Amino acid sequence: MFYVLALFVGIIAGLRAMTAPAAIAWAAHLGVLDLTGSWLNFFAHAWTPWIFTVLALGELVTDQLPSTPSRTVPVQFGTRLLSGGICGAAIGFAGGSLWAGAVAGVIGAAIGTLGGRACRAKLAVALGKDRPAAFIEDAVAIAGAALIVVAMV
Repeated sequence: MFYVLALFVGIIAGLRAMTAPAAIAWAAHLGVLDLTGSWLNFFAHAWTPWIFTVLALGELVTDQLPSTPSRTVPVQFGTRLLSGGICGAAIGFAGGSLWAGAVAGVIGAAIGTLGGRACRAKLAVALGKDRPAAFIEDAVAIAGAALIVVAMV
């Protein structure tokens, strides 16, 4: 179960790189995800969920800007893989294998990045504009992250 959640949190990171760590930080801070004894315990600190939430909100805004680069350029893609890997590692740690969780998170991030781009492009064509497709993708990422946290309870 933990590795499926690690894969899913990676997919969320592929959609929105900062939404996944915000969800993990809230889960750790609220005691849903125990990272005690791990270097990932920084997620549980009092300010961490707030910092990642601000970053996630900023990402939601900047995603709407025409100057924002594609999620598949090396820096953007790498950030999503790193985010998915770290968030997957956090879930994996709670499940008994940090590394298996990290691998699942990276795989999920690749799926979310490439699949999210393809789905958003198709939605944009169907809706006639990119902005509504972006809002739908935002909603999927936020709802998915919330469901992952709830599943850990």
